Amino acid sequence: MKIALTTSGNDLSAPLDSRFGRAPKFLIYDLEANTFEIVDNEQNLNAAQGAGIQSAQTVARLGVKALVTGHCGPKAFIVLKAANIKIYNTAAATVTEALEQYRSGKLTEAAYADVDGHWA
Repeated sequence: MKIALTTSGNDLSAPLDSRFGRAPKFLIYDLEANTFEIVDNEQNLNAAQGAGIQSAQTVARLGVKALVTGHCGPKAFIVLKAANIKIYNTAAATVTEALEQYRSGKLTEAAYADVDGHWA
């Protein structure tokens, strides 16, 4: 199973980005293979609007089943849920910390968006 984590870096020690739609990159981690790839999200970083929706569509196309991020807005939340992607919010400092929280079952699936739209 693949999960997406929001980041600004290129490896597991990178900081977890608190924003979903405007995260610079997504680290896509394959839990079975214990491998990851970095997917650039630069096109949405400075988007005037629609960053969350477009980011959610990108993540859905990558075939992930879960997203671990700091915060997720309402429009992105709707798109992710429609794609059957589970959303987990965390205040973890790094991708590694967030990944460990996910693996150990310490994260609770989000029932709703936790920030308003156009949150910066």
